Amino acid sequence: MDYAKCAAEIFSHLGGRENLVSAAHCATRLRLVTVDNSKVDMKALENVEGVKGVFSSNGQLQLIIGTGTVNKVYDEFLKVTGMTAATKDEVKAAAAARQPLPQRLIKALGDVFVPILPAIVASGLMMGLVEALGNAIPSFAGSDWYGFLDLVSGAAFAYLPVLVAVSAARVFGGNIFLGGVLGLCMIHSSLINAWSVASYEGAIPTWQLLFFTVKKVGYQGHVIPVIIAVWLMCQIEKRLHKIVPEVIDLFVTPLVTVLSTAFLTFTIIGPIFSTAETYILAFAQWLITVGFGIGSLVMGAIYPLTVVCGLHHMYNVIEAGLLAEGGLNIWMPIASAANFAQCGACLAVALKSKNPKNKTIAIPSALSAALGITEPAIFGVNLRLVKPLVCGMIGGAVGAMFGAIMGIGANAYGVTGIPGFLIVDSHKLLPYALLLVISGGVAFALTWVVWKEEEAPAPASEKAPAVPAAPAAKAAPVVYAPLSGSVVARTDIPDETFASGVLGDGVGIEPTVGEVVSPFDGVISTVAETRHAVGVTGPDGVEMLIHVGVDTVAMKGEGFQALVKEGDAVKKGQKLLAFDLDKIRAAGHPTVTTVLVTNPDDYSGLTVEAGAAVSAGEKLLSLC
Repeated sequence: MDYAKCAAEIFSHLGGRENLVSAAHCATRLRLVTVDNSKVDMKALENVEGVKGVFSSNGQLQLIIGTGTVNKVYDEFLKVTGMTAATKDEVKAAAAARQPLPQRLIKALGDVFVPILPAIVASGLMMGLVEALGNAIPSFAGSDWYGFLDLVSGAAFAYLPVLVAVSAARVFGGNIFLGGVLGLCMIHSSLINAWSVASYEGAIPTWQLLFFTVKKVGYQGHVIPVIIAVWLMCQIEKRLHKIVPEVIDLFVTPLVTVLSTAFLTFTIIGPIFSTAETYILAFAQWLITVGFGIGSLVMGAIYPLTVVCGLHHMYNVIEAGLLAEGGLNIWMPIASAANFAQCGACLAVALKSKNPKNKTIAIPSALSAALGITEPAIFGVNLRLVKPLVCGMIGGAVGAMFGAIMGIGANAYGVTGIPGFLIVDSHKLLPYALLLVISGGVAFALTWVVWKEEEAPAPASEKAPAVPAAPAAKAAPVVYAPLSGSVVARTDIPDETFASGVLGDGVGIEPTVGEVVSPFDGVISTVAETRHAVGVTGPDGVEMLIHVGVDTVAMKGEGFQALVKEGDAVKKGQKLLAFDLDKIRAAGHPTVTTVLVTNPDDYSGLTVEAGAAVSAGEKLLSLC
């Protein structure tokens, strides 16, 4: 590969040097921040030799190039553009600073709600199971076990403001324990439970605080007032840390922060934003149910566009509010229909396309979308081809309207597609299955009929030889396990890029020992600066990427040791990397290690030879 040519071609499609803000790379991707993405020729970038995919995420333009190659292309890119090297964190900061204010606000909402998803999903699943058992076995509904399980399943929703407050304090840079105290104040037991106000007998008791009359009512069922209050708390805390002398900062800052924020919350923020949230939820419910599902039809159609714009995290607020009010999440069927429709459209492309590159990307992307992760399908396939995206929007609209008509709802949020069966109301399992069939089926059928693959034009500079040369037969290499542990299917690797297959095919391994060995005799093609990933090329041409953990680049090499360097010749079983599993877990990163063949198109097939568990040096993959 001509790295200089690849870098020059990439640069030629970016709108000029004045349109570039920052550039960096990770183990597999070139990460760019541009002034105006509309000046970038995305289609031309996708056709650059060496570029395996292009997408925009969180203000970054990311070009998937691959291990052992991206660093060389990046070096040439710096020469061509005259830019200086930047770190991944600097690029993230530059991208965030360039995002419009509404997008930054919505990203902040996503950052607040995503970490508490496990608690919400677990509680919703348990709530659905307990309710189903109570309906199926009447005697169980009055038992002690039912009462105990009902308590456990409802805890996350009963104390949701506390979870939101802690998460918001982390996002806004405040003390998470002060955030937790503020959340507890808003649902304190001395206040009337917000869900009980309608049945409360007599006048609601009040406090007279200065010239404010404050009702002694909690904020159960509300999330927006909590987020606003914690944001204000964080601003006050940061300001006080700057002006309060260090000798008294330890007790003055927390005291003043909590007291002032609590006062402002109960007198101004709570009353205003709880009312606003009530109107927002009422509008959302009206939109979903209005006109025989017409509102849901519209939302099902435009949902993928909000994903493209990064605005879909705002729906978490609506879903959390619907659940906190004690009802069902009736927004989930809209998201599920929209996501499964993109799966149907992407699957049609995969089956109809004759382009190997399209198939390689579309098949795993469709599977990912079926499981509720649509970014690979939308950015990697449907948006690029346009017509599949539109067909998916139509399928999502039809499915969402069906969901509204059937009154489908869920006991949690954050899960769609096939996993949505875990949280959907137990009385609506069959209608939910029909919703997926309708949305995915309509999108698949329309894409199959409407979309036609364009034939790639032959390069003008190349002339076909008079007598085509027969391709050289490539040896069928064997890849041996580079570490010991449990084997994980590639599609189950908890990283969208690896799971989608864009970077290659292979498996994940949940390691039991913090040691990576060479999977065959070969040459080290790359070692990540942060020592968390290594590339190895075999003598028969197979190219391997071994990436320890997920997002471990953020650890900046802490807990990792490289035992080889780029260009070293290595033997099968030779130690390449050492890493500390406990440090990876303590940093909050999954330890699943990705083992990928990054040039699978050079072979006709890949077979996983290992069983559920494998030891380092055992046969793992076969290529033919």
